[in-house]
Amino acid sequence: MNKKILIADDHFVVRFGTAIVLENHFKNIVIDYAESYDEVESKLKSEKFDLIILDIDMEGSLFKYMVKELKKIQRDLMILVFSSSDESEAVDYIREGAEGYLNKLGSEKNIIKAVKAIFEDGYYYSPKLAYELASSSSKKQVRDILSEREFQVFKLLSEGNGNLEIANILNIHIATASTYKRRIFTKLNVSNLVDLLKDYRN
Repeated sequence: MNKKILIADDHFVVRFGTAIVLENHFKNIVIDYAESYDEVESKLKSEKFDLIILDIDMEGSLFKYMVKELKKIQRDLMILVFSSSDESEAVDYIREGAEGYLNKLGSEKNIIKAVKAIFEDGYYYSPKLAYELASSSSKKQVRDILSEREFQVFKLLSEGNGNLEIANILNIHIATASTYKRRIFTKLNVSNLVDLLKDYRN
């Protein structure tokens, strides 16, 4: 089945260049484009996409608030934030629910790695972003670090529910529940449920 990708950026060269990289390395993908936030909303309301590569500085941008607004339109949409800003600024977008961050100044290899990780694992955090997330987790409350959906999963995990139970309760696929669990572990810098519960109690 084809994966549908929306490249949202107000620069033609960026849209075209990103599309060429993806088409040269991935089979069974269909790519569409948007030049402004309004166009992004319009396309999402009329067509289903698996992934959006989202420039946060495009015309009409709502910055980090775009993430929740776009997921209101398509709940299962995966969002890869696309920016030339430092990873430290990406943390806010991840907390809002974005699946990953990609620096525009990165290499072709990084683009491929990010998109591959999102399709296979459900998220992509560069080593630097993972460090930023881990650093912030020691300074902030869990509720401030996780997205709304991740916090729902977090609470269910803390109550002793496994992936299957969480999937049934939230009416999501078990693979999706597993992905949320991995993302939560990464964001909170823990490797197991015991450490997770310790953070929750704190």
